[in-house]
Amino acid sequence: MQAKKAQPVDLQVGSRIRIRRLMVNMSQTQLASRLGITFQQVQKYEKGANRVGASRLMAIADSLGVQPGFFFQNDDGQPLSDANAVQPGAEQHSVISLLTADGISLNKAFLKIRDPLQRRHIIGLVKAIAEREKADGPKLVKEHTLVHRGTAKDRPPLWR
Repeated sequence: MQAKKAQPVDLQVGSRIRIRRLMVNMSQTQLASRLGITFQQVQKYEKGANRVGASRLMAIADSLGVQPGFFFQNDDGQPLSDANAVQPGAEQHSVISLLTADGISLNKAFLKIRDPLQRRHIIGLVKAIAEREKADGPKLVKEHTLVHRGTAKDRPPLWR
């Protein structure tokens, strides 16, 4: 007997469930409790190991505060197609990066910035760093913490 393989659309739906759950700071246990299932079942949905039925997907969408169509969209809001579901592209790689603790933390902090100009500057900075690293290769940098001992008036605007 051959084990069934997860289909690309099941992986997509599962990853979008996970992304949204993390965005709303909900644990697998909390989501499972709302749905009346075990957290292991939520894990299987998120990994694409088990398919999510229509009524369960509606309940998940309701619990996470999104429309069911959210689970069938790419990062750019476009509907999922067979072409981009089968071939992992830049969009799917960016979804994977969002699932890391750093990606989630960066996204949450970015969403708190209301000034569109500041957002564009941050995006430009991140793109420039990524391009430089792509050209030069990754560098090992010793992590450190910035400490500013002046008064609030002395701090740069981003520190206030």
